[in-house]
Amino acid sequence: MSKQRIYIAGHRGMVGSALVRLLEKDSNNEIITRTHAELDLINQQAVNAFFAENKIDQVYLAAAKVGGIHANNTYPAEFIYENLMIESNIIHAAYSNGVKKLLFLGSSCIYPRNVEQPMKEEALLTATLEPTNEPYAIAKIAGIKLCESYNRQYGVDYRSVMPTNLYGPGDNYHAENSHVIPALLRRFHNAKLMEDSEVVVWGSGTPMREFLFVDDMAKASVFVMSIDREKYLESTGSMLSHLNVGAGSDCSIRELANKIAWTVGYTGRIVWDRGKLDGTPKKLLDVTKINKLGWRSETKLEIGLKLTYENFISASENRE
Repeated sequence: MSKQRIYIAGHRGMVGSALVRLLEKDSNNEIITRTHAELDLINQQAVNAFFAENKIDQVYLAAAKVGGIHANNTYPAEFIYENLMIESNIIHAAYSNGVKKLLFLGSSCIYPRNVEQPMKEEALLTATLEPTNEPYAIAKIAGIKLCESYNRQYGVDYRSVMPTNLYGPGDNYHAENSHVIPALLRRFHNAKLMEDSEVVVWGSGTPMREFLFVDDMAKASVFVMSIDREKYLESTGSMLSHLNVGAGSDCSIRELANKIAWTVGYTGRIVWDRGKLDGTPKKLLDVTKINKLGWRSETKLEIGLKLTYENFISASENRE
């Protein structure tokens, strides 16, 4: 039996590295990766040449420019341009070079700001998006529609999954451009080291968020790719559209901050800076469809935070 040549775009990112860890466990898989220095995914000619040379069987499209509220607000042009180029180049090159199966990883921010909770797949394009991350969301919606359109016109099998907020090993811990969990882990860790009496957290603490451990996301991605085409069609509709992937439960940012402080061992006071943006009031995905297909998340938030903090400490020690 010949090995499946699987290209993981974005293999150094949090989701991509989790996919590498999981897919490498199967000896029938041959994992293909390229660093940014080796392949610029924004360069259409380079991407086309890569696919022409490598005879790829499957693609996991996890490459993206990502960041939190601050990054989305500060770099909107980069977020929409780079994400549109990455997904357009890869999806078209995959089709042009005979790749029959592809999985596009989107984001739960594709859904309208004030959509009914939990958010169903059918809510896509029914109302106005959250302004703070609209450029990124539009790029991700375009990725879904690219997959749907290529399925419809060319009969390929390009699927999309919409993850909730992800966290775990390999996350970005940048002081300003990271998402909420890595940002708070870093802030509380530093506060503990400096013996600070208080930690300031942006916003009111009232927004509700859902969080999924990245290794669970990798398992969901491989699961979705493994589902029989007809079974997937029955669940998602005639164009092999998208599936939500989430934990199925949420918590407030205030609760999250308390859990992270406990995980880190910080015992000082938490102060809320209400002058900063809260973003969407509530984000919880309806995961009924993927649950019915047979997948459920496994890692509880407290366990995932512990594993993530251990990874943060390890990564910090390696940098020193």
